[in-house]
Amino acid sequence: MKYIVLALLLSAGPAWAQVDITDPWIRATAPGQKTAAGYMTIRNQSAQPERLIGGSSQVAAKVQTHVSIKDGEIMRMREVKAYDIPAKGTFELKPNGSHLMLVDLKHPLKEGEKVAVVLKFEKAGEVKVDFEVRPLTGSSSEHKH
Repeated sequence: MKYIVLALLLSAGPAWAQVDITDPWIRATAPGQKTAAGYMTIRNQSAQPERLIGGSSQVAAKVQTHVSIKDGEIMRMREVKAYDIPAKGTFELKPNGSHLMLVDLKHPLKEGEKVAVVLKFEKAGEVKVDFEVRPLTGSSSEHKH
């Protein structure tokens, strides 16, 4: 029995290392705002495709996977079941595209804070990521590291 547990632990460990998250950030929120969008780049170092299937955070009731779609002149958001990350590839969550939606925020998010989010992957399992809260206005390219 202990060998089965050890084999499971050894096989789970490398999968987690195959997912690399870079530049995770969330835009600050206005007082009373109940949602926030999260952005990042996901790198899948594995030879197998991966899927981001959801997430959770202490600061929100739900963390959903969303996409923005242009409908005529209007941008609309809709929830999707997952994001597919290709084998040996990347998937970018960015403004006006795919993003995490933190729903029913428990408090406003202030610039400079860190927000812990647990990302749930189909193969890699749960990965904890600290998102940097950036200014309410402006784009990620205006952010200085």
